[in-house]
Amino acid sequence: MTKFYPEGALIDTPRNQAYIRTAAGLAEAALEGCVLEGRAVLCDAEHNLHIELPCMEGIIPYEDGAVGIAEGTTRDIALISRVSKPVCFTVKGFEPTADGGRRAVLSRREAQERCRYEYIEELRRGDVIPARITRLETFGAFCDIGCGLPALIPIASISVSRISHPSDRFVPGMDVFGAVSSLENGRICLSQRELLGTWEENAALFKQGETVAGVIRSVEDYGIFVELTPNLAGLAESREGVRAGQRAGVYIKSILPEKMKMKLIIIDASDDPPGGSPYEPSPPRYFISEGHLDRWVYSPEGCGRVIETVFDV
Repeated sequence: MTKFYPEGALIDTPRNQAYIRTAAGLAEAALEGCVLEGRAVLCDAEHNLHIELPCMEGIIPYEDGAVGIAEGTTRDIALISRVSKPVCFTVKGFEPTADGGRRAVLSRREAQERCRYEYIEELRRGDVIPARITRLETFGAFCDIGCGLPALIPIASISVSRISHPSDRFVPGMDVFGAVSSLENGRICLSQRELLGTWEENAALFKQGETVAGVIRSVEDYGIFVELTPNLAGLAESREGVRAGQRAGVYIKSILPEKMKMKLIIIDASDDPPGGSPYEPSPPRYFISEGHLDRWVYSPEGCGRVIETVFDV
């Protein structure tokens, strides 16, 4: 399977720079059909994208700006939003400019079509692939899985520990991995939770008697759920004045694999410092970042409650 990557992954690589540095390199890329990247610096009044190249100007004509632009199934915002960002392209040729020079004529649409036919259409459920977060919505996170083509990570598939919004986990531009969870009518969904470790793998990071940092995720009548890692939460005893979203120091009272439980005691809880920077999520820690999954079991062996994902159906 040919490998394609989210936009921005190639722009600073030696191979890409070697091709875009000279006119001869661009001509060679045209003959070889290479997918390259450059930075969009302008979307003009006709919605042509102008690409900054070291050796000459590049232009992506409007109809070549993205798959679906010519057919009207992709909105113009898909082009406008690329200004100041890397974009992928193939080199179609060269044309003269009004000042007697010449510029490279490029196609993002062709790069996306190659990505779709040579990579995305070969994917199977359970394949683990790289992605880059592009937009956050209440229901999930959109990401680029290759040449600007989108997939969705639904909020329930982001982690085992429940969150109120994808911004609890991601920021736009963050590089992540996901397992392909559905492929329907050209729409792709990914799941990250299976890559963040089982209950036992996460629990092994902690020891009974330690005091560690956590995030309060929910306050219930019977106790307070505190997240220790994205795939591990424990139940703490009730405490007044505690709210969801606060950072907390928690004492690990006991770890019970047979019940898939961690019992905690909240030592203290606090909000972000007044006037300080809001909490920004860290890049995920992955236990799996490549390969293929047929089945993933979160629960410890022998636990009465089984949490699993089956991909090979």
